Amino acid sequence: MSHYLAEFVGTAMLVFLGDGVCANCTLAKSKGQNSGWIVVTIGWAFAVGVPAFLFQDFSNHFNPALTIAFAVIGKFPAAQVPGYVVAQMLGGVVGATLVWLAYLPHWAETEDKSAKLSIFCTIPAIRNYPANFLTEFLATAVLVFSLATVGTVKVADGMGAIVVVSAIIFILGAALGGPTGYAMNPARDLSPRIAHAIFPISGKGDSDWAYAWIPVFGPIIGGIAGALLFAMIF
Repeated sequence: MSHYLAEFVGTAMLVFLGDGVCANCTLAKSKGQNSGWIVVTIGWAFAVGVPAFLFQDFSNHFNPALTIAFAVIGKFPAAQVPGYVVAQMLGGVVGATLVWLAYLPHWAETEDKSAKLSIFCTIPAIRNYPANFLTEFLATAVLVFSLATVGTVKVADGMGAIVVVSAIIFILGAALGGPTGYAMNPARDLSPRIAHAIFPISGKGDSDWAYAWIPVFGPIIGGIAGALLFAMIF
């Protein structure tokens, strides 16, 4: 399997599982409806950790912010960035499409249009663009710094990788997910938002494009900051 294909499949799996958790906890008549934030944070932690484990023999980023940040500090070849980002974004669209199909009867049963959108992409708890940007910036800076640091310490092979990655995602969701929903990844937010816009999801509202730039540029700039901090320390 090529690195680009691994990025495509891994990102599709990440979004399918992560957005699937959101759908399970949100959509009407789902068996997991109203399960709550803890289920979402745990689910997302393993939605990221499982692909990281499965594709650990590849440069498994599944996140344009991570790819760009690593390229900035020389930990990843800049020439491969465009291919990785394209693969990640396409994978995100496929993963979101699979969530729509998996829960197909439940969209019509759910009246809340905002709730449906929140399955695909993030919506701020309080719409304050500077504050929202700062939250995404800080969360992604911590994410990239942490993941870069993992590569400098001894982590057990196999299950050790999934535990460490999942723990990082879980604590970020528990600590910093409240204001914006902790996108931290353009392929996790923009790609599913595109899927929400183009597919005939029953009873959907608009895709909130006015907010869409926050979970794209906040993570990218925050990721670069986290990578630069790593480079300064290590």
